[in-house]
Amino acid sequence: MNFKDNKAIYLQIADRIGDQILSGALVPEGKVPSVRELAAEIEVNANTVARTYDHLQQNGVIYTKRGLGYFVSPEAKEKIVASRREQLMQGEMDYFLGQLKAVGITPAELQDLYSEYLNK
Repeated sequence: MNFKDNKAIYLQIADRIGDQILSGALVPEGKVPSVRELAAEIEVNANTVARTYDHLQQNGVIYTKRGLGYFVSPEAKEKIVASRREQLMQGEMDYFLGQLKAVGITPAELQDLYSEYLNK
């Protein structure tokens, strides 16, 4: 896994797990790799993965079954979508809209571009 400098590694790992849940690679009530398995797979310290799992557990995305490991919560997909929408609307969207305004892209042009993107 290639990490970026602008975001904590444990959050990048959480995003990756979120992507897997959204894509269906990890399903509700399905088992998540153990801390050690994932750490070895992506070549990070097990403590970093443990921090990721703690973060995901606090946000209701995964949960533990005593003695069995971590599992995807039934409402994980909805929680991830809600969280990402909030992040997008509060942070990235403001910058993006400012850039559109700065270069003179009209709402109609943006709508056309978005419609084309959705039809790919």
